[in-house]
Amino acid sequence: MRPVTHNTKVKFVEPPQGHAGEGFFAMKMSEAVGLARSNSIWPLPFATSCCGIEFMATAAAHYDLSRFGSERMAFTPRQCDVMMVMGTISKKMAPVVRQVYLQMAEPRWVMAVGACASSGGIFDTYSVLQGIDQIIPVDVYVPGCPPRPEAILDGFMRIQDLVKEESLRRRHSDKYKELLNSYGIQ
Repeated sequence: MRPVTHNTKVKFVEPPQGHAGEGFFAMKMSEAVGLARSNSIWPLPFATSCCGIEFMATAAAHYDLSRFGSERMAFTPRQCDVMMVMGTISKKMAPVVRQVYLQMAEPRWVMAVGACASSGGIFDTYSVLQGIDQIIPVDVYVPGCPPRPEAILDGFMRIQDLVKEESLRRRHSDKYKELLNSYGIQ
């Protein structure tokens, strides 16, 4: 039996910006909160068609969404951070999607997964909502019909980037309040 030798060097991740000293590390509170939030996001999957099947593959063992701190799928909006709308949303379903969004606690983010959730997809009919951004604000769009699990993971990482960089005071800003008012949300 031959001995195993590894010639690779260990690469350490750069620490966040802050002040390090003997036995302590100090950083801004907003950066610490952003770092904690971005690695413990609880998704609310709202799947209505084939994109939901791709999301199931994303959460399964091969792609493993739990590596990103999202092990807990919740179907109760009051406990979730990001709403992932996947699939065709009919106009009858739009008030339900909006109600679920409104029941989520702030801060909350939305990801439109697939062509149908983003733009109505191939269903340019009177009964299909032509993108969920008509009823709720969307933070990240994931293209595809249906998108591959890698694309969903990439969209999720974009959400993590948004969460990590978001100011603690953004949700109280006039610009954010204007955005919600444009959707009729108080």
